[in-house]
Amino acid sequence: MPIALRTLDDGAWISVNDSRQVSVSDVWTLSRGVFCNCEPAYVLLEGFLDVRVDGSIVFAKTVGQCLECGERASIDRLPVGRIVDGAFKPYDPEAVQSVLEPGD
Repeated sequence: MPIALRTLDDGAWISVNDSRQVSVSDVWTLSRGVFCNCEPAYVLLEGFLDVRVDGSIVFAKTVGQCLECGERASIDRLPVGRIVDGAFKPYDPEAVQSVLEPGD
C-alpha cells in the first residue's frame, strides 16, 4: 500500500496520507551528528524542506536551531517516524534521536 508523504504550510508540517503528522514546533533531542557540538543537542525545527522514505524509515530534510548554543543548520536525514504494516508511526521528538547521514 503506497504512503503519500509531503510537506504542508510552507514546510511547517509533514503530511502522511493527507493528515498532518509531524510539526516543526517540536524540540528534537539529537545525540550525535554534524549539527553542533552539544551532546545532546536540543534542536527547535524551523521548517521541513523535504520528506522521503528509505526502507521503513521516514526521513525529513529540515532546518533548525540548537537551543543550547544557538547554532542554526540543516539536517539532511532526520528520522521522524517509520512505516509499520502500511501505517505511519511517528517518533517521539523528546526521545534521543541519532541523525543518520548517508552511508550510516
